[in-house]
Formats: sequence, C-alpha cells, structure tokens
Amino acid sequence: MEALRGAKSIAALTGAGISAESGLPTFRDPQTGLWEKFRPEDLATPEAFQRNPKLVWEWYAHRRELMGQAQPNPGHAALAAIERHAATFTLVTQNIDGLHQRADSRNVLELHGNITRTRCFEEDTLVESWSANGEVPPHCPRCGGLLRPDVVWFGESLPEETFEQALEAAIFCDLFFSIGTSGLVEPAASLTEVARRAGATIVVINLEVEPLASPDLYQLNGPAGQILPELVRQAWREEG
Repeated sequence: MEALRGAKSIAALTGAGISAESGLPTFRDPQTGLWEKFRPEDLATPEAFQRNPKLVWEWYAHRRELMGQAQPNPGHAALAAIERHAATFTLVTQNIDGLHQRADSRNVLELHGNITRTRCFEEDTLVESWSANGEVPPHCPRCGGLLRPDVVWFGESLPEETFEQALEAAIFCDLFFSIGTSGLVEPAASLTEVARRAGATIVVINLEVEPLASPDLYQLNGPAGQILPELVRQAWREEG
C-alpha cells in the first residue's frame, strides 16, 4: 500500500473493537456472572464510586483480571510493526487494557487511562503502593482517601495534555487510521475529522463500515487482526 509505505507521519486511533479480537467484552456487551444485573454506565461514574466504592472497586478488579488474561492479537502486533517503520508514529487509544504496550507499541497516548494504574480519589494523584490490610477499596497512604482505578469515568474530562498531543498528531499526520471504534464517543471521535480536514489520508478499519476505496479515504470492513498484518505485508513485505 503506497499511502502507508510513503507516509512520513502516521497516527492511529483505536477503540474497543481491536481489544474485542483478544476476547475482551466491550462496554456494549452484556455483563456476565455476578455482574449481569449491573450496567457499566451505572458503575463507571464518580457518583457510583461515592455511593458504593466497594462495589465499583470490585467490578474493576474483575475487569482487571479479564484484561490481564487477554493477549495482544495480530492487529496490535501490526501496529507495533508500523511504528517501527514510520518516521513518526502516534498511537491514540480509547482502550484501558494496556494491550498495545504489551505488543511493543511505544508512543501510546491513553485517552481513557489504564486499568492497571491506581490513583487517589481525593488528591487525583497516582499511587503505586499501599497497605495490603484487606480494605476494599484500599486507602491512599498519603492522605487516607479512597483509591480508584486510573481510568476516565463518565462525566469526567479526558486528560488535557494527552488529548492535546492526540490533536497535534491528527493535525500533522499524512495517514490516519481509525480502528475498531464506533466514531461516536467524543471528543476522541473528532480526531478522524481533524486529520481529514488537515489533508491526511484516512483509513477506517471496522466491522461496521461499508467497503470504500478512494485516493484519500479507505474504508476496510473486517477484523483489524486480519487487515492490518496484510497491510504491513503489502507495504514492507514482512509479517505484521
């Protein structure tokens, strides 16, 4: 693919679809087991945490276990391969599972945080260790406040500096990938349009798009784990 091989600056936005190929349920999927009577939208809020911090912490502990068991798939590996070839590459993700980093992607901007990190609910600072005394949720060793996962909940703003970096990547890239994302969750969804208006070639990879190919827009219907490795092979004659 000439547009991929010739691009000097590449940016990619990934959503839940690429993680779903590693077996992780999306937010829209029904909950299972002990959590089937809860809606994620009712748990992933500051208000829910204030009402029942133990419930919210345990739900995220369950999700953390699921994500820890998942493995990066060929789509993740192909993005890491693209980064190795590109002069400039920025990977912007809405996912909180850390699978991109585990696949050896380096320049990753996490718009919604990372479930493996923890921060203080009161001070909004990262906390790396705390007393393992059985409290659920545990307390901040510095101020005594409750600890929470370092993720962006409904009603919270994206990390400002991270989003500014994502905007910059979208504005200055030659080629922009939108992978496994519905394009409905703002402000991340606006990044594709920002890149298009700035003149980038847009490549959309999703199970929910109609196939379309034009000089500045390619809509590829299918799993990222199949399409991305093939693009890498075509561009650089190697496995993704």
